[in-house]
Amino acid sequence: MRPLRYSINVTLDGCCDHLAIAPDEELHRHAAAGIAQADALIFGRVIYQMMEEAWAPVARTGLRPDWMPDWMEPFAKTIDAAKKYVVSGSLQQVDWNAELLKGDLEQAIRQLKQQPGKGLFVGGLQLPLALAEMGLIDEYEFIVHPWIAGHGPSLFAGLSKSIELQLVGRKDFRSGAVAMRYAPRR
Repeated sequence: MRPLRYSINVTLDGCCDHLAIAPDEELHRHAAAGIAQADALIFGRVIYQMMEEAWAPVARTGLRPDWMPDWMEPFAKTIDAAKKYVVSGSLQQVDWNAELLKGDLEQAIRQLKQQPGKGLFVGGLQLPLALAEMGLIDEYEFIVHPWIAGHGPSLFAGLSKSIELQLVGRKDFRSGAVAMRYAPRR
């Protein structure tokens, strides 16, 4: 059974707005390594469209936009090459090496987990909230940044029940960010 891993960047006050967190090369390498260890990525519509807009043009054209330093290119190539599944009730089609997941979400994710392989990777806020409610996430990685944003979307807002976790790994970054990996206590 393939494990489903969730990773998210978060500030000390719980903000998950990607604009509130300053990226650096070390964190992008860490993210690329995590994605490379997955057989496929699972995104909701918002994260899929945001990621496709930011990263797909680099692979399609071979040119980096002005905002992208050269050290981001390996991340762009890694996420571009990854198989993607998109959960959306409004999209009729997707590209960028992706396919839509149709039907019952829990059943679709359980079927993906049953396939052989290294694992699955999920990002975002709303989809992981739904998957956590269903007990489908096998590992949570919170990359906590030494920032206080004071605004923005927060992690697991609206979760109906507590999920007890146990620490299974930790990595410190030069920026002061700390990646903490947890598994649900079962």
